[in-house]
Formats: sequence, C-alpha cells, structure tokens
Amino acid sequence: MSALYDSIGINYAELRKPDPRIAQRIEQALGAARAILNVGAGTGSYEPMGRELVAVEPSREMIRKRSPSAARAIQATADNLPFGDGRFDASMAILTLHHWPDKAAGLREMRRVTRGPILLLTFDPSHRPWLTDYLPQLAMLDEAQMPKMSDYARWLGQVRISPLLVPYDCTDGFLYAYWRRPAAYLDARIRSGSSSFWKIGDAEAGLSRLARDLETGEWQRRYAELLALEEYDAGYRLVISP
Repeated sequence: MSALYDSIGINYAELRKPDPRIAQRIEQALGAARAILNVGAGTGSYEPMGRELVAVEPSREMIRKRSPSAARAIQATADNLPFGDGRFDASMAILTLHHWPDKAAGLREMRRVTRGPILLLTFDPSHRPWLTDYLPQLAMLDEAQMPKMSDYARWLGQVRISPLLVPYDCTDGFLYAYWRRPAAYLDARIRSGSSSFWKIGDAEAGLSRLARDLETGEWQRRYAELLALEEYDAGYRLVISP
C-alpha cells in the first residue's frame, strides 16, 4: 500500500484539498481533545490546527508532500503504533481504513493508545452511488476492501455511526466526491487522485458509456434529481467510538 501511495502521491496534494464543511464535522467530533493522533494521515487533510497532533503514515511520498507547517509525521503502520498506552486524548483515521491489511489489529492499536474518542471517516460498502452503475467493479472493490458497518461495534464496542453528506462542490477529490460533476470522471488526472481507479484497472468501457450518456443527455435524464441537490449521501460515514 505504501508503494501504491508513492504513485498516487504525485497529484494527491493538488487533487485532495480538504473541504471546509467536512473539516468542520471532524473538528466537532473531536471535541475538546488536545493531544490527537492521525493514523494513515497522508498529506495532512483534516488535521485540526492549534492542537498537539502526531501523524502516522506508511508512505514516504505522502509524508514528503505534507506542508512544512503540518504536524510531524512518523513513518509507521496502524497495526504497530510506536506509542505508549493512553498517549492521546483522541485519534482519527480519515478515508484510510480500507487500505489497512489488518483492520481489526489497527483499530485495537488505536484504542490502546487513545484514552478518549476514536473518529473514523469511512464508507458503507452496501451503498451504491450512481457511478457504480457505470463501473460495477467499484462496487465489487468496495465490498472487498471496506469493512461492513457492523464490524465497527465488533472491533471497538459501542459506536455511533452517522452519514457524512458530500457537498455538490466538494473540494476534496475522493472517489464519489464528483457526484454532481460527472464529466470529472472522464479526466484521467482527476481519476489519478483516487486509489480505487488505480486498483480496478481497465475502466474504459464504463467511462465510454458515461461519456456517451453525457453527450446524449441520458445521464441528465436518468439522474435528474441529483442536479437539484446541494448535498448527497454517497455512502460516507462518520464512525465514533467514545
């Protein structure tokens, strides 16, 4: 996974700009916690300012892309965190858990080093955003790599799970962020910022059908209700273990 993100990292910081509305939800969920651990931190998206924050990231390229003003980053993996028990007030893992080889072990480690809440931003693999109509291999990938929502209570005990609605003009280019801007998926550069497109391989047939439907107006007819929405439930979920 580190090697994959060494490739994705080429455009990642440019394409994956934190969306302030999503950042606000994350800040609210972290509450008054001062010492925070960010696991699978990447380039530092959604790390709250003005707190004692430590980042853990396995990819050298992603660490290299971090801003000089970002929190210090340690190259390590979730399942072997180099910290003592209860070191942090809270911990967070944002759109990263699906990449961990041993998710249960990673969450056990987060709980071990965290005396307060654990915040996860993840995806419900039972959800089917419209893009999967064109690229069903994305749904297959989601089912293969994303934990089920029931897994979190099994791994962490009591959890609260709530939808994270995606704004129509979301600045963070994660996989389903362009739900109201379908032409974006035809841009190879934009696709390069999502690990899913690197993993599914050839998407040409589905993208060609999407291009055709956009040209003929079929997409607009089929998904007309989306064009009136400001936010969309694309399947992203906030999971909080108190």
